[in-house]
Amino acid sequence: MWKSIRKFLVDIHLYAGLTCGLIVIAVCLSGTIYVYNTEIREFADSERYFVEASGQKMTLDGLRSEVEATLSGEVVGANVYGGENRTVQFQVKKEGEERPTTYYVNPYTAEILADNSEKTSAEEFMGYMFSLHRWLLLDRIEEPMLESMGNRDLGRFINGVATLLFLLGVFTGMFIWFPQKLKNWKQGLKIKWSANWKRVNHDLHNTLAFYSLIILFLMAVTGPFWSYEWYRTGWQKTWDIYQAQSANGGAKPEARGGDEKKSEEVVEEKAPASFEEIVAASNATLAYEGNLRISLPSKPKGDISVSKSRTGFFAKAGSDQLTLDPASLEVKEAKLFSDLSVRQQIGRSVKSLHTGEIFGQFTKFLWFVACLIATSLPITGTLIWWNKQKKKKTTRPKQSKNTQVEMA
Repeated sequence: MWKSIRKFLVDIHLYAGLTCGLIVIAVCLSGTIYVYNTEIREFADSERYFVEASGQKMTLDGLRSEVEATLSGEVVGANVYGGENRTVQFQVKKEGEERPTTYYVNPYTAEILADNSEKTSAEEFMGYMFSLHRWLLLDRIEEPMLESMGNRDLGRFINGVATLLFLLGVFTGMFIWFPQKLKNWKQGLKIKWSANWKRVNHDLHNTLAFYSLIILFLMAVTGPFWSYEWYRTGWQKTWDIYQAQSANGGAKPEARGGDEKKSEEVVEEKAPASFEEIVAASNATLAYEGNLRISLPSKPKGDISVSKSRTGFFAKAGSDQLTLDPASLEVKEAKLFSDLSVRQQIGRSVKSLHTGEIFGQFTKFLWFVACLIATSLPITGTLIWWNKQKKKKTTRPKQSKNTQVEMA
């Protein structure tokens, strides 16, 4: 009975792997690189992100005044990083611009080092890696390939199919491995490097896949979240984080703050909120080392939004959000990741579970290695299948020749 079931699982594992092999190689190779997206950008464009610590840092409000005077624009947000050698990033909106531009500022001299209006070579390269990982570079093709959907949607769909097939391969591989290896499990946990290349290739496929099984599963089960709306909705409902939206895609009317009459009221001009006080108020509520992202209100009487994320080798993913009153800087609302249930924390960590940022640099390295293994699996698996096909071809003629001798 088990032999028939195992053969069925082996066939599913084989054809699922052969079908999605090339796409899995492209997606996993780009994913391997993209795991260290932030680190690669900061290394290649270090002049944007790092400065030489010298003297006393200027206050954030002093930096803000210098930047606004130099650029003749309004600072609408800031990213404040821990560390004495990190730049401060200000989001500045000039008159006539729809979106603000990010400027990288030396915190010791207020010198503007760079801005994000033009992409660097590293950003272009990582953009290609992201495009390959998410849309198989189909979004880079201007002419639509199908009339029924855009190139980006087509790439997203194909990527989703390949990811689901890879997930199927992970499941079937797990069931194929365990029953066969339980009796001699030690052999299944090591690679026999002294054997011929076929045996080494076979061990590489089975053993490496076993060691990275949990991470491969997490990467595969979270991947379709960005490919299919039904999968995203199912994920959110499963982990109790689903929020229905109105027909226009926004919040329901009763959930919106204010009304039309209030927007017509004359609002008194007040001095801009102090960045130093915002940071102090935020750190008083969120008393841990981390990076701050501050967004000033875009409308009169609007609230200040603050997001803080942890830093460190074992930094737990999941940022905390605060809503501050612009006048008193009192916390009007605090959305803390730790306040969520374990179920909701898992649901909201879909991106971190997919990229490996769930526990900082520690898990990112594990995900990097696992993604590298995932890139190799279609190659080693195809070689195993190819060697078996060659073996069948060489054994058939010998059998027929022996039969002729016996008949003679």
